[in-house]
Amino acid sequence: MPKKILTGIVVSDKPNKTITVVVERKYSHPLLKKVIKVKKKYNVHDENNKFKTGDKVSIIESKPFSKNKKFQVMENIK
Repeated sequence: MPKKILTGIVVSDKPNKTITVVVERKYSHPLLKKVIKVKKKYNVHDENNKFKTGDKVSIIESKPFSKNKKFQVMENIK
């Protein structure tokens, strides 16, 4: 199975080697036919503490680093 690749914005960089990324997706409600925005937070591994709050990043699914950390930073999006 291919690995998930998501894009989002860094909202926290407080923990060491970890950032929190908010990924927003839009979908059409099946019954109401209304476009709904859903936000989800992911804990992401950042080995060099390179990314700061407000950066737009691309993340990829990887091996678990801890209980909640199952994604890794792929690249910074300008």
